[in-house]
Amino acid sequence: MTQTKLEVLTPQNSQMIFIDHQPQMAFGVQSIDRQVLKNNTVGLAKAAKVFRIPTTITTVETESFSGFAYPELLDVFPDAKVLERTSMNSWDDKKVRDSLAAAGRKKVVASGNWTEVCNLTFALCAMLEGGYEIYMVSDASGGTTKEAHDMAMQRMIQAGVVPVTWQQVLLEWQRDWARRDTYDAVMAIVREHSGAYGMGVDYAYTMVHKAPQRTARKHEVLAPVKAG
Repeated sequence: MTQTKLEVLTPQNSQMIFIDHQPQMAFGVQSIDRQVLKNNTVGLAKAAKVFRIPTTITTVETESFSGFAYPELLDVFPDAKVLERTSMNSWDDKKVRDSLAAAGRKKVVASGNWTEVCNLTFALCAMLEGGYEIYMVSDASGGTTKEAHDMAMQRMIQAGVVPVTWQQVLLEWQRDWARRDTYDAVMAIVREHSGAYGMGVDYAYTMVHKAPQRTARKHEVLAPVKAG
């Protein structure tokens, strides 16, 4: 039996789903600072775009309760069709199942709110009924309490979900710094979203590479890297 979870994530074997990154859902998050949560989610989204990862965005009860998806997330995927649902469990929605199936990839990187409800039910059902491997991005997901988030992550891990963090996914997709076609785009994400790591990159550019002073460009959306 092939141990597929030993295979690292690559741009060729992964797909991505963002679940309920909406303001009302974020209001209830207490397991992580909400601004950090948004930062990590947008950084992850930019990584998915750079590496041309098939991406599904789904929302729940947008106009009656949860509000529209983060505009910063939608800015990364301006042409994406957002899949609206009524069920707390994304797997219940045929549009979501069809989107995942269309990508044709069994490794699903998932990020969402809330960890203990929308993330957990999707993960369990997608594994049981769809045969997917779920890689849950813990620091781009939020629970209503730290305990709720932690217990949900533990329950998912016991069921076979692989816990990851957003920067881990970014660097796993890059894998080799000799891959120059994505190097600059990855560094741009790191500099904007990776905190101390990004500051360290800026420092190295200045002190080691003698790069000129740059001006931050707000709300920059990275274009996907051209094939070939």
